[in-house]
Amino acid sequence: MSTRFLSLAAALLIPAVALPCTSLIVGKKASTDGSVLVTYAADSHTLYGELYHTPAADHAPGAMRQIKEWDTGRILGEIPQPAHTYSTVGNMNEHGLTIAESTWGGRPELEDTTGIMDYGSLIYVTLERARTAREAIKVMTDLVDKYGYHSSGESFSIADPEEAWIMELIGKGAKGEKGAVWVARRIPDDCISGHANFPRIHQFPLDDKENTLYSPDVISFARKHGYYKGSDKDFSFSSAYGELDGTATRGCDGRVWSYFNRFSEGMDRYLPWIMESKGDVMPLWVKPDSLVSVDDMRQMMRDHFEGTPMDMTTDIGAGPWKVPYRYRPLTFKVDGQEYLNERAIATQQTGFSFVSQMNDSHPEAMKGILWFGVDDANTCVYIPMYACLEEVPYEFAPGNGDMLNLSWDAAFWVNNYVANQAYSRYSLMIPDIRRVQGEQEKILDREVDMLLKVLPTLPSDEAAEMARTHSATASQRYLNAYKQLGDYLLVKYLDGNVKKEKDGRFVRTPEGMCASPDFPGYDERYYRSIVNETGDHLKVRDVH
Repeated sequence: MSTRFLSLAAALLIPAVALPCTSLIVGKKASTDGSVLVTYAADSHTLYGELYHTPAADHAPGAMRQIKEWDTGRILGEIPQPAHTYSTVGNMNEHGLTIAESTWGGRPELEDTTGIMDYGSLIYVTLERARTAREAIKVMTDLVDKYGYHSSGESFSIADPEEAWIMELIGKGAKGEKGAVWVARRIPDDCISGHANFPRIHQFPLDDKENTLYSPDVISFARKHGYYKGSDKDFSFSSAYGELDGTATRGCDGRVWSYFNRFSEGMDRYLPWIMESKGDVMPLWVKPDSLVSVDDMRQMMRDHFEGTPMDMTTDIGAGPWKVPYRYRPLTFKVDGQEYLNERAIATQQTGFSFVSQMNDSHPEAMKGILWFGVDDANTCVYIPMYACLEEVPYEFAPGNGDMLNLSWDAAFWVNNYVANQAYSRYSLMIPDIRRVQGEQEKILDREVDMLLKVLPTLPSDEAAEMARTHSATASQRYLNAYKQLGDYLLVKYLDGNVKKEKDGRFVRTPEGMCASPDFPGYDERYYRSIVNETGDHLKVRDVH
């Protein structure tokens, strides 16, 4: 079996909702304000962008929790509830604990369909039960040991306001060996890390209990099944349980490489690994050359490999308007030879994404801020959703539209209204989108900075209510601004033309009619490709 990100869903016969996800990490000493940062893009062609919420609750003895597979909605079983569960907002809980993931599949024989803890349930059940990242690792591994792991190979970002970890885990198959083999590594506080659908943990220290945790049989299980034959010290989790090919590194590790390359010099040395699966393996973490901010991470989630050998705006596939998107499938054949399209962090089929900001020095109501966006991360506005939320803003709430029912009150659909117009004429429209997007996020940054100063002066209940109100008003403002933006794009770029503007208004003639628009046409390369294809067929003839 291949872990090629291009064909993994078909190879493993599992839904595609989990497969193309990206998660990036910043340690607290690598960030500008001492926050631990974790990003996540939940990419899928069928995942509707909405914000999940579970209130804190006390449970009577014998109470049970239903386990429903996140990808399919299928009920897998139930498990006992603890005496108390914590409130969750998306992939963050009331303590600021954040868990994100990316699926890499791995060896198909290790999938256990008899287990009931799928990767999504593992995340959300754990958020209800753990306060810290270390607690979360124990909860997650205990759950799969007791109830079995239903999904394929998975990487998890697990972080709290103090530390961040990557844990990689795969089941033991359906032949009587319940549970999973796994390894977890703590990311150094002054470093950045990430994962994107390929296992990133290769060799790891066997005697560093403070920073590296692993299942007792992670190496012996690999030996038993013929996945590894070397010494313990040379064991690579990625090599044993994942399977390497060129598209896995380029389409998966390539996204992490682009992140590292943005913030750290010298990443060209790993291009052979990314492009050809040769040379030095890319490290699990690197130290950035400068401190990384929340806004840096928002912009990183909008990456299309710009300025790198994989830049999606420069090849002929970008068309005359430098579109950094390629519609599926991700591979194509010409004369029997298979080729690929690049797979960037930002992609059109994202359901939701976030930048999680965790900081113990913040006021209690703001120790966890989930900067949350829906649809394409490149065009969305990240709205601060605080870990103290008791109700999801209506614009992001489940039940407000779905993938088959458009709602003009839903952030997901309004963002798609904007984004899908830009996919046809990207270089023309993206400056207009960036203007509104940037204005909205600058306002939000100022408001969050203000709350950081004001909330410590208020009683805790008033502080929490002010934070909740901010999430609600920010959501409404964003929806209104983007609905107006979508209308503006439709009017300005109607029928392939561009309306003239002056002082922020469309230009009219002295008689009040629409002024003649501009006709931008296509770029020179596009015209030249037509001539190369058609020869003299379209040539203007001299009739004299």
